[in-house]
Amino acid sequence: TAKGEEADVVVGLELGADDYIAKPFSPRVLIARVRAVLRRQEQGAAVTGGTEGGAIRTGDLAVNFDRHEVRLRGQPVELTATEYRLLHYLLSNARRVLTRDQILERVWDYTFEGNASVLETYISYLRQKVDHVDPPLIHTVRGVGYSLRLLGLAGLDRGGFGELPHDHGAGE
Repeated sequence: TAKGEEADVVVGLELGADDYIAKPFSPRVLIARVRAVLRRQEQGAAVTGGTEGGAIRTGDLAVNFDRHEVRLRGQPVELTATEYRLLHYLLSNARRVLTRDQILERVWDYTFEGNASVLETYISYLRQKVDHVDPPLIHTVRGVGYSLRLLGLAGLDRGGFGELPHDHGAGE
């Protein structure tokens, strides 16, 4: 896009864009970004393919990686693509402290030179949608980044997904 102001970038990412590139741009940069997205998809496939049933449950939160579904207290939670990638990365690295740079690199694939507040914005979105427990699942490590605490971990199972219909969107 020709819109390269910070506000345009933030709006584009908040609306669910995986990345944002303003004109003029280098074809080499474009190719590198496309490769990074493909690499991220391959890594995601490796993570989800290695879990039994592709689901994890912690406390009242259940995530089915195979179906790309999130439930809180048995109710479906709608997440944008970026929110889902962020939650997936935090869950895949549960109990580890992840730096802001690590998260930006893996979720947005940035060698980030812009305003890092986009990460705080998405952490806030996730907290509003899925983090309604005390102590919170998503923990801020001041001056470092974030970690995801596992509460009442039931292990990798299919818990909370048996009642989901397989055909979402048909007739809705």
